[in-house]
Amino acid sequence: MFLIVGLGNPTRQYEKTRHNVGFDVIDALAEKYNISVSEKKQKALCGKGVIEGVKTVLAKPQTFMNLSGESVAALLGYYKLDPETELLVIYDDISLAPGRIRIRKKGSAGGHNGIKNIISMIGTQNFMRIKVGVGEKPKDWDLADYVLGRFAKEDRKRVDEAIEQAVSAAGLMAVGQADKAMNDYNNKKESMT
Repeated sequence: MFLIVGLGNPTRQYEKTRHNVGFDVIDALAEKYNISVSEKKQKALCGKGVIEGVKTVLAKPQTFMNLSGESVAALLGYYKLDPETELLVIYDDISLAPGRIRIRKKGSAGGHNGIKNIISMIGTQNFMRIKVGVGEKPKDWDLADYVLGRFAKEDRKRVDEAIEQAVSAAGLMAVGQADKAMNDYNNKKESMT
């Protein structure tokens, strides 16, 4: 079994914000693979299905971003999964331009509080992740205000393309092809529009 977790904040007021791009990828995966993400389990909205022949659980933690690890740790324990081989976390990254994704097999939190909490709660930073670019915050902006804001129309279009790339990459990673996903998507250049 494989667990794919998209990070975000629950409640309608955060829908389509930069910080909720992980939820957006889960919604796109759910649509593509016909998985209903509606069951409340381990502090998350979950859905079970099959992605590229692999039994998969899609999850959207309902703990708010900074406590995402509570839900991820509970899900890993409940399903008896190994975070190093059976977990993929998808989240926003302000160091990547909108439209870009970056795939890693492990790494630090890089200042992302949701990832910091997951590392703290599961005791390892060795888990796969897909970072979806949301763009750098403007100089005089507060970081929280920026990540909780919505995309400009042109950026939203690029982010929607990145979400599609993340869905394809997640499919590869579910079947153990993280290296192929990294080769296919980490070097993609920004669209020149």
